[in-house]
Amino acid sequence: MLKYLCMFIPAVFLVISVIVCMKSFEKGKSPKRTVLTQIFSFLGVASFCLIVPIVAHAADASTAAQAADAAASNATGLGYISAGLSTGLSCIGGGIAVGGSAPAAIGATSEDPKNFGKSIIFVALGEGCALYGMLISIMIITAL
Repeated sequence: MLKYLCMFIPAVFLVISVIVCMKSFEKGKSPKRTVLTQIFSFLGVASFCLIVPIVAHAADASTAAQAADAAASNATGLGYISAGLSTGLSCIGGGIAVGGSAPAAIGATSEDPKNFGKSIIFVALGEGCALYGMLISIMIITAL
């Protein structure tokens, strides 16, 4: 029962924080403040989701074998988190890069169609960052 409650609490907290941020934005709060509120609520949920399983495994580990099993389980879980972070953060960086370079490439191509080949390279370089992050996460998962 407690296991399901620990999975339900973060989801409810994230949904409530999204609703609160939407309502505050509709009331005229600055978008910067609403984004910061959303980021801090996400960090709170992420820390909750990291701390609760570690504490639960530490409380259950009464023998040396269980302690070693809990440490291996924590290492596997943190490996999956690192794989997700490498993909997620590289995709965010790639999105920022493409968001800046793609409109410039379209503008350069509309002025002179000969610039298409040169400008599409910069868009592809931004996408390359996301692909490298995905490759790193595949390497992390296969190492687990």
